[in-house]
Amino acid sequence: MGHLICAVQPHGIAYRRGVRPGDTLLKMNGEDVLDEIDYQALSSRTRVDLTLQKADGSIATVRIIKQKELPLGLEFGDSMACTPRRCHNKCVFCFIDQNPPGLRDSLYVKDDDWRLSLMMGNFVTLTNVDDREFDRILRRKASPLYISVHTTDPALRVRMMHNKTADRLMERLEKLKAAGLKFHCQIVLCPGWNDGPALEKTINDLAALRPAMQTMALVPVGLTKYRDGLEPLRCFTKDEAKAILETARQYQEKFLSEYGSRIVFPSDEMYMIAGEDIPPDEAYEGYPQLENGVGLLRQTEEGLRRAAEENALPAVPRRVRIPCGVSVARVMEGWMAKYAPQGVQVTVQPIVNRFFGETVTVTGLLTGGDLADQMRNDDDDEILLSRNTLRDEGDLFLDDMHIDELRKRLKPKITLIPGSGEGLFAALLGQREP
Repeated sequence: MGHLICAVQPHGIAYRRGVRPGDTLLKMNGEDVLDEIDYQALSSRTRVDLTLQKADGSIATVRIIKQKELPLGLEFGDSMACTPRRCHNKCVFCFIDQNPPGLRDSLYVKDDDWRLSLMMGNFVTLTNVDDREFDRILRRKASPLYISVHTTDPALRVRMMHNKTADRLMERLEKLKAAGLKFHCQIVLCPGWNDGPALEKTINDLAALRPAMQTMALVPVGLTKYRDGLEPLRCFTKDEAKAILETARQYQEKFLSEYGSRIVFPSDEMYMIAGEDIPPDEAYEGYPQLENGVGLLRQTEEGLRRAAEENALPAVPRRVRIPCGVSVARVMEGWMAKYAPQGVQVTVQPIVNRFFGETVTVTGLLTGGDLADQMRNDDDDEILLSRNTLRDEGDLFLDDMHIDELRKRLKPKITLIPGSGEGLFAALLGQREP
């Protein structure tokens, strides 16, 4: 397989050795180059042998001696890109299987690609990785990876994921450890499935893989109202969530004493369900699983606190409304009582998620329709809305309503705020453009 070289950095090391746009890369150091992962791993060496097919059809070998991390300065087309690999599982808790019909196609895509785990921190199950591809993971020193574990009990994992190859997890995690690679783990907890004794087994099994196993996140299952034909599941009760937090605390104390790290980190949502306060900043040890909702609230409050303490600017006096998910509303109200600038009257409005169902309580899954239907207070001067409610392009909600449509339906000005305490405080000051 060859990869057409589309551009070469002028005067870069590859250019100086005669590599030109229009050449095709056939091999590096005698190895096939499947994708960007192979290219990055092989090009990071101090000696790189490029086998090229020149534009005239001739074959040439170019040897490059360089500093280890110095890039070659080559650009490729789509052939080098890591097109996401699809999930082979049918997990009992899969959120995508609970999407309502009629959404845009991208919301039904289930990826499970170890390459995206390495590059972007996506969680993967490793069930769609055959032995040859797993050897490539080891050979390319792919580290750290982010792995969806859920349980280390082989039979239970097969049952939860509806995949007969799911029972090979521990064997593969042990190989990652033996190869000196590191990984973070995710455990999506379902009541009556992988909590209780099953959770304790999982925690102990994973802890035995230290130091390769870095952290494990405990995340409660998320359920929508669209579960017809799916495995019967329910949400955690307040008391069940408290029990999980107590189990986590016991292991955190143990691991902190033995390893110098808490290792086990419940997600913010687990604390919300239990009605407990979010732990202090130091309890998150640098926030290694922030994208999994572990410590996001604490980090946001820390940013708010710092911004409030350092602020020397006057706020624009006005009435502000902050819509948010039901679960975080009490936390947001506490923040506003402590940190809202003088002269800014803030109303926190929890939005009930009628699109996915009332069991979905996080801000990031709010839709334009629910916001429009439930926010009818024209006395506000401004609405501060989290950017996380929109897709990356910043235009569409999950129900495909455009942000401009919401602006037409609501009288107050809508300001989109980033997911940080500093950004929220700046928006409260009224110092930034929408």
